[in-house]
Amino acid sequence: MTQKNKTAWNRENWPIAAAMIQYPNVLPDGSSVQEQTAEQWAETLSDVTELGFTELDPTDSWLRIADLSPSRLDEFLSVTRAAGLSIPAISTARRSVIDPNHGADYLRYLHRVIDTAAAIGAKEIAVGLSAPLSDDQKKALWFWTAKGHVDSPDPAVWKLAVERIRDLGQHAGSVGVTISLEMYEDTYLGTADSSVRFVEDVNHSAVGLNADIGNLIRLHRPVEHWSEMMRKVAPFLRYWHVKNYIRDEDAVTGTVSTSPAPMEFGLINYRQAIKTALQHGFQSAFLVEHYGGDGLSVAARNRDYIRTLLPR
Repeated sequence: MTQKNKTAWNRENWPIAAAMIQYPNVLPDGSSVQEQTAEQWAETLSDVTELGFTELDPTDSWLRIADLSPSRLDEFLSVTRAAGLSIPAISTARRSVIDPNHGADYLRYLHRVIDTAAAIGAKEIAVGLSAPLSDDQKKALWFWTAKGHVDSPDPAVWKLAVERIRDLGQHAGSVGVTISLEMYEDTYLGTADSSVRFVEDVNHSAVGLNADIGNLIRLHRPVEHWSEMMRKVAPFLRYWHVKNYIRDEDAVTGTVSTSPAPMEFGLINYRQAIKTALQHGFQSAFLVEHYGGDGLSVAARNRDYIRTLLPR
């Protein structure tokens, strides 16, 4: 299912975008990034360009560009162009189409994201089934160590999720955009097997998988080996969120501990993971992420590491 881009990308020009997960939508004074001036957006994006990024993902946990008015969207695009940033893809966060309270609203929002992506020339969007953080997750040092949302075991809900994602796929395909479904714990995309089954049920050429297996190996519970997950999902791989974690398992007590790490230092061997993806024809952008500390600087380090692994 992985589609090849007509452009022969190499390690010099492969799009590797900065995520904006370090930047909140609501500022300390209570104002919203949505309402900032173009100059204020430019000030934030200077962090990105100073670290050498030439691609940006305006992650919607920071700025919902699909909810900007046409004139404000033009302002934002002018800011990114002036900064020398292109936008290969748009990531969405915690806007599940089967959210019991807001699923229909999120579906309409994701249709707007598709139209916005097409209008600005972004070729891919990342969509997931994760839910807003629970109160326990908000209190935890690392949110993935506390209990969060679990997708319903009801087959009717699975069917609804498949139908709504297929609906998005049909729209995306009609405007030249592809959808990458983010793997995330306790959702229908929470294991490699379930993710493959889900995307096969959707059965649309514009819908593939975002093999964000870092979301899974960070869990303090037994998980499938990262290489087995990659082997299963690589044929379906699209826009790819990449990050890594140190993981320690005590076989005697069953204790698991994890912490974020730069890509080359963590459990996942991305040299092998990227090789596996390329063998299956992977030709999409990367999004580099990191939680904790100066995540943007670590993401820049991850970008430079990825370039050493790509074809010359």
